[in-house]
Amino acid sequence: MSWRPGWGDFPAGLLEFWTERQLCTLTSLYADGRPHVVAVGVALDHEQECAWVITRRGSVKARHVAADPRVAAGSVDGGRWSSLEGRAEVVTDRPGVARAEEMYAARYRVPSENPERVALRITVETFLASRSLLER
Repeated sequence: MSWRPGWGDFPAGLLEFWTERQLCTLTSLYADGRPHVVAVGVALDHEQECAWVITRRGSVKARHVAADPRVAAGSVDGGRWSSLEGRAEVVTDRPGVARAEEMYAARYRVPSENPERVALRITVETFLASRSLLER
């Protein structure tokens, strides 16, 4: 099932799923259209109505997003699953990266210092999820 975000009426099950500590995957695209899938932490930010991924400047995912903003991210926990689709941008300014680190810390743990850190800010266009996560 799919759901287009109305951040004010987020389904409770979907919110719970995206705040549980779970490993996610991020899919970005090579120039020839092949998918590049890597394990990441994804943190939703309801205040800014986006999702965040922290990474290293120069990483393949950051280079891909700079060239083509289309991304998808997702996670599976038994029969529960969800993915999101949207467009990402590479954020390099300190306040933006700090926000991403704050959101990451809330879901996972405080990230170690990394002077090469940048953030991917994903504007979510659609969530896909198992039916149980979308029920209100």
